[in-house]
Amino acid sequence: MKRSRQNCAVVLGLVLALCSSAGAEEKTANLGEIVVTATRDEVPLEQVGSSITVVTAKEIEQQQKRTVADALRMVPGLDVVRTGSSGGTTSIFMRGAKSEHTLVLIDGIEMNDPSSAGGTFNFGHLTVDNIDRIEVLRGPQSTLYGSHAIGGVINIITKRGDGPPKGSVAIEVGSFATTRETASISGGTDLVQFSLAASRLDSDGISSAGKRYGNHEKDGDQNSVITTRLGITPTPNSEIDMVLKYGKSRNEIDNGGGTGKDDPNHIMRSSELFARGQGWLSLFSNLWEQKLGISYSDISWHDDNDPDAAHPVDRLRSSFQGQTVKLDWQHILNLHKTTILTMGLETKEEQGSSDYYSVSSFGPYNSIWSKQTARTNSVYLQDQINIQDRWFSTIGVRLDDHDRFGSQATYRFTSAYLIKQSDTKLKGSYGTGFKAPSLYQLYSSYGSPDLKPDKSIGWDLGLEQGLSFLQTTFGVTWFKNRYSQMIDFDMNTWTYTNVAKAHSQGLELTTAVQPLDELSLRFAYTYMETEDGSTGKELVRRPKNKLSLDANYRFLKQAHLSLGLVYVGSRYNDKANTQELGGYTLVNLAAAYDVTKDMQLFGRIDNLLDREYEEVYGYGTPGIGAYAGVKVSF
Repeated sequence: MKRSRQNCAVVLGLVLALCSSAGAEEKTANLGEIVVTATRDEVPLEQVGSSITVVTAKEIEQQQKRTVADALRMVPGLDVVRTGSSGGTTSIFMRGAKSEHTLVLIDGIEMNDPSSAGGTFNFGHLTVDNIDRIEVLRGPQSTLYGSHAIGGVINIITKRGDGPPKGSVAIEVGSFATTRETASISGGTDLVQFSLAASRLDSDGISSAGKRYGNHEKDGDQNSVITTRLGITPTPNSEIDMVLKYGKSRNEIDNGGGTGKDDPNHIMRSSELFARGQGWLSLFSNLWEQKLGISYSDISWHDDNDPDAAHPVDRLRSSFQGQTVKLDWQHILNLHKTTILTMGLETKEEQGSSDYYSVSSFGPYNSIWSKQTARTNSVYLQDQINIQDRWFSTIGVRLDDHDRFGSQATYRFTSAYLIKQSDTKLKGSYGTGFKAPSLYQLYSSYGSPDLKPDKSIGWDLGLEQGLSFLQTTFGVTWFKNRYSQMIDFDMNTWTYTNVAKAHSQGLELTTAVQPLDELSLRFAYTYMETEDGSTGKELVRRPKNKLSLDANYRFLKQAHLSLGLVYVGSRYNDKANTQELGGYTLVNLAAAYDVTKDMQLFGRIDNLLDREYEEVYGYGTPGIGAYAGVKVSF
């Protein structure tokens, strides 16, 4: 039965794609909201067959979110998990995939850490400074984005300055002895566009090891971030774009979660540098567009722990550093109003190293993972097809060549059909994905140089419907993913091996209603079933049920109120499914008042109901917290 449903999905996708190439007419003139992640080209959202959610800067500001992880908590199909206090390690699971199966980008720069065990990205200190929007693309996306995009892509797009120079400064204070200062400036002309933002966060935090387990030592967090973007447009058909983001943090952590895990001098320090330069050129009346870019990322972190009264013999010194350099050259051929070809070449080199030394009651342990590299060369091709402004499809293929395990081919097709008379959209996608073994999995003392890549197959089918009644739109999407040959740690051999496999399937529901011009309501619900293919158990920390509600109300022309609710159902903390984490509901309230056109007072209450909950067993989570501040614009 399972194979039959899967075959039906493949056949349906092929029929949609093949029919799309049978004949075609012009593009729509009404573009609507534009997204870029789904096709690596600007395309109206209504023409996208993939499952994609856009989080805008306006929504982030209304809800007063301070980190990208918190801004993504309401997105359907995403589960956000943080260990302990502010700044703690934060992971995102997309549609049941591992956290390392999500590719994270900022303006085209890969943010995944080559030195981490799985090549994942830690969202713990990623702030929302200078962000224009975040596009969340769900399902296997390796055809356009290669390794890590086995489960999906989170693409962060920063602000591009325009108009006369303008800026703002703000200060915020609140619970847990928290202070946050921000400043930004942006502007632009036809020739030059710029934006610059900086922020600083200081917080005493909470006990990461969990107050309920008798831990009371607070774990503070310090985080400084600067991000800038500069654009130069020398001619109407050419453009140069440069992006830089740098962050430095110091956060106190504990020796784990639960009883006796408090530690007063366990410190984690990290620094992150992301940079990119790219040029865009359009030739022959926009027939041929090309983009040439180079990206660089450098992530380093140090985990240090000195002896103390509670741990007189314990000592830890560890450091990890990962770098990625990527050169990419993309071509878009606007062959006809019905057909757009996208082709690209990429070469990427990852580099990582670590030095680990510890002393405990078990004795000393030393592990040095010397500098190692991996190179991947890639080529991809995609065709976008439009039939009569109603049927939009993409067909794509990709070949990646990794210098360790060899070549890997992936493919993907999507389709969207618009019934404009009833404001209905039918959509579907089918694709394959892969994730290359991380440098740690290949070369550390626990690694194996013979590892093969993780693989995935995923599909989804959906419906989006607009209604004139109360300006209502709703959507429903059924998805299914199969992961095979996954790399996991084998406790029998104490090495990484390709032994794991897993399945996930579920339903995503979304609704947006605007009963009044001043009031908007959004609702999202995800039901998901997961299974560890080796044991038959549910996957760790993936809830079956997740619900979110966001209400925004503007009143008195100068005031704004935002109410957010997130419910996360019960899930298991361990592979054996013996340790269950209870479900929880978080309610957040945010308000702002424009005193003048240049001054705003704002405040928020997080965890309004003061719920006690756990995202990871044993680790603490903050109770109710209140924050207030002032923002001055110029």
